[in-house]
Amino acid sequence: MFVMRNLVVAFATILDYVLWAYLWVLIIRAVLSWVSPDPYNPIVRALYSITEPVLSFLRRKFPLMAGSIDFSPMVAIVVILFLQRFLVRTLFDLAGRIP
Repeated sequence: MFVMRNLVVAFATILDYVLWAYLWVLIIRAVLSWVSPDPYNPIVRALYSITEPVLSFLRRKFPLMAGSIDFSPMVAIVVILFLQRFLVRTLFDLAGRIP
């Protein structure tokens, strides 16, 4: 059963890294929105193409606009932090209980 335990630990670790990376991409996009970057820059386009599916989903489901301020990145960050604290830790605990 040690194989199953190692598999769950590996999955939890990879999920944690992916969530951290996406969190930083969201933060970078939010900071870039303050400085009005060149929309034709390939890095800016990549950041927008990575984050826009999640942010547009949040904008459609919840009214997260207050004037001209978009709160969808903040909500996405809170969701990522929740997933890290709940889902990833639950997977690590589950792996610890596998005999």
